[in-house]
Amino acid sequence: MPDAILHLSSLVGSPLLDSSGKRLGRVEDVIARLDLGDSRPLVTGLMARIAGRDMFVPADRVAHLEPVAARTSTTKLNLAQFERRPGEVLLRADVLGRSLINVATARLVRANEVELVCEQGTWRVAGIDPSAGAHVRRLLPRRFRGHQEEHDQFVPWSEAEPFVGHVPTSRLRLRPLRLERLHPAQIADLVEAASHQEGEEIMQAVGQDKELEADVFEELDEEHQLEFLRERSDAEVAAVLSRMASDDAADLLLEIDQDRRIPVLNLLPAAKQRKIRGLLGYNPSTAGGVMNPDFVSIADGATVAQAIAAVRASEIPSAQIESVFALDDDGRLTGAVHLADLIRAAETQVISTLVEEGGPVVAAEADVPEIARLMTDYNLVSMPVVDADGRMIGVLSVDDVLELTLPADWRRRYGLARD
Repeated sequence: MPDAILHLSSLVGSPLLDSSGKRLGRVEDVIARLDLGDSRPLVTGLMARIAGRDMFVPADRVAHLEPVAARTSTTKLNLAQFERRPGEVLLRADVLGRSLINVATARLVRANEVELVCEQGTWRVAGIDPSAGAHVRRLLPRRFRGHQEEHDQFVPWSEAEPFVGHVPTSRLRLRPLRLERLHPAQIADLVEAASHQEGEEIMQAVGQDKELEADVFEELDEEHQLEFLRERSDAEVAAVLSRMASDDAADLLLEIDQDRRIPVLNLLPAAKQRKIRGLLGYNPSTAGGVMNPDFVSIADGATVAQAIAAVRASEIPSAQIESVFALDDDGRLTGAVHLADLIRAAETQVISTLVEEGGPVVAAEADVPEIARLMTDYNLVSMPVVDADGRMIGVLSVDDVLELTLPADWRRRYGLARD
């Protein structure tokens, strides 16, 4: 026998009857526990309006839930006045008509309907229907709100992440483990598509993973970066900047209020301060202003095994390491070795025998069009930047160059992450 399915909107507002059919009151809401991590959260009871008071009807006292009424299992109920308990949400007040995150598609969706399902006599939250048709059905008389078999837009609760920051006395929060399934750019899209309160809730969730928080900040557009940094102390801003790539941190530091820049900069670790101060000395539209001063280098007389060990020891994110750069005894760049070439070579082979000589480099003063031309001509995803003496001072990545050559509003389009 298939599980019974019930729309929340058809139940809320319906009469509450006792086992003999006598009307006791009206169903105001359905209560569910979301803090247990169930793929289908348990319905713990009803909030019913009885004799002018909001009363709690436990799920074990409910015999039937139907689109036209809820029926209790007895004629005598000893009910307590409703009080919200930690971990509980009111599905109509807290979920219905509100935004949720569809983790499977990395989009915000609106819960135009909440579907309940009865599994072996126990009612659970099955998921939400974000379709416009579900919203229209809520406006119809209750008897016309039947379940639709065609359900292309149905979102199972296992793929939904609700916003609960507005829930009174709730200890619930967005679960970072669910959000970690998404790329930082997808999370940034969600933040930008959300309201300020929803966006702040997302940032608080990812803030439990400090590295992820920094990655998301790097992907946010300037407006949202500043919006969230304004509400943080100098120490909190410095903590975020310290985990960001040095070039992104320097760009963001220039955007915060001028009277906060030096105090925030002084709170950064000494090594990070030096890198950022160095970057701030260059024109932001030149190679020096765009480059990342963090890269992996090795003496050109070192072996492949030593180069691989240097990569392993580096704290630079994997996505930012495309090559290892070889330096001579005076610290001048002699060339680069792609990671793929390192892996394919014998561990005892000397780096200098693998170096690609004659590859393009640019001076810190090179402008963006020149950088883009060289990277296009040589089909590069990264390129070294050197000073006047040929010493390497940074590396350019193709995404940094693209960011400066694409239109100003390229990063986000309104509604990108909202259905």
